Amino acid sequence: MSSEVVRFEASEEFARRMDAEDSLRSFREEFLFPVHDGEPAIYFVGNSLGLQPRKAKTYVLEALEDWEKLGVEGHFRGTRPWMPYHEMLTEQTARLVGAHPIEVVVMNTLSVNLHLMMVSFYQPTRERPKILMEAGAFPSDQYAVASQVRFHGYDPDKDILRLAPREGEETLRTEDILDTIERHGREIALVLLGNVNYLTGQAFDMAAITRAAHKQGCRVGFDLAHGAGNLQLSLHDDGPDFAVWCSYKYLNGGPGTLGGVFVHERHAHNKALPRFAGWWGHDKQTRFQMGPDFEPIPGAEGWLLSNPPIFQLAALRASLELFDRATMPALRRKSDRLTAYLEFLLDRLPPGVVRITTPRDPKQRGAQLSLRFSKDPRRLLEKLNSAGVHCDFRSPDIIRAAPAPLYNSFHDVYRFVGVLERHARD
Repeated sequence: MSSEVVRFEASEEFARRMDAEDSLRSFREEFLFPVHDGEPAIYFVGNSLGLQPRKAKTYVLEALEDWEKLGVEGHFRGTRPWMPYHEMLTEQTARLVGAHPIEVVVMNTLSVNLHLMMVSFYQPTRERPKILMEAGAFPSDQYAVASQVRFHGYDPDKDILRLAPREGEETLRTEDILDTIERHGREIALVLLGNVNYLTGQAFDMAAITRAAHKQGCRVGFDLAHGAGNLQLSLHDDGPDFAVWCSYKYLNGGPGTLGGVFVHERHAHNKALPRFAGWWGHDKQTRFQMGPDFEPIPGAEGWLLSNPPIFQLAALRASLELFDRATMPALRRKSDRLTAYLEFLLDRLPPGVVRITTPRDPKQRGAQLSLRFSKDPRRLLEKLNSAGVHCDFRSPDIIRAAPAPLYNSFHDVYRFVGVLERHARD
């Protein structure tokens, strides 16, 4: 698929032609789709739970067989020994998020990792007690931040600065974020944003936000739950102090699977950083000496607590191999076109049927479009589900549709809007 501008057409023939020209089309066959009326369902909810890679079962069974045959010796023997298993995912993860291998580790789940990172990077003082975040951040992030602020003896009502869109607008302006950092920076201990907002689908300028916050002496972290595997990230170059993400959405690791952590290389050897420590984060060379003093592994691995669950790593490995083969630059090029085609077809629906609240600028969004409908969206979602369309509802009135480029097609987009048009008028 070339990089030249495409003139979209609202026809099934055009959608099929785009798929035929798609260099990534074969990856669709690497996934298992729910089936509706004998054909793959339209699955536009990879921003909530990605599809199962075909190899996930093979890799999990492989680990189960080693457990069956080897017992505890599976840690050191077998097809893929468990002791270093998580290290197999390190370089792939680093390429996925634009980091150096020393800066990333696969571990825990997102909210656990967020708390661990705030232990290290939210160190409030009387002069600088505040956290800056989105007013519309995902609830789990809001709960975590408020609990950390209380834990340090501060008041969430006073010491959490919440960014909200201007009156009459639905997304944040970059200049407003930067202005808030400049005006309040000397009070802010931590700037913590989702790099893609779960509700609006808006993607933020991570590099500009990081530069502005560091200029004011703030630490910076990002929640990449809707960014990892969706956007082309450059965490090392952008320079935030940390980032966290889950792996069950765009990364297709399976329900509730392990998340990931990025800690910038400049912190790799800083033993003075406060942290909650665990055995698996201890220096590998002396780990089994069972000494009483914690010696952190340099880099992100030093935040590991426990040996990771191998079956979850195995399932995630199946997906990360596909991302590594496809590459994020190629996936982003396809995703931009898929999302733009969805936008094009939605704009052709009768006036008043639907309004797109996600930014129109491709640089400010990923695969997701958030849609507001003139009629009851919950009832509409039920009709879509009955017709074999998988997307989701988020309060107060938004249906989210996210064509994931690793397994969705232009024909999926065409079919989706056709089903939507039939049912949105009912």
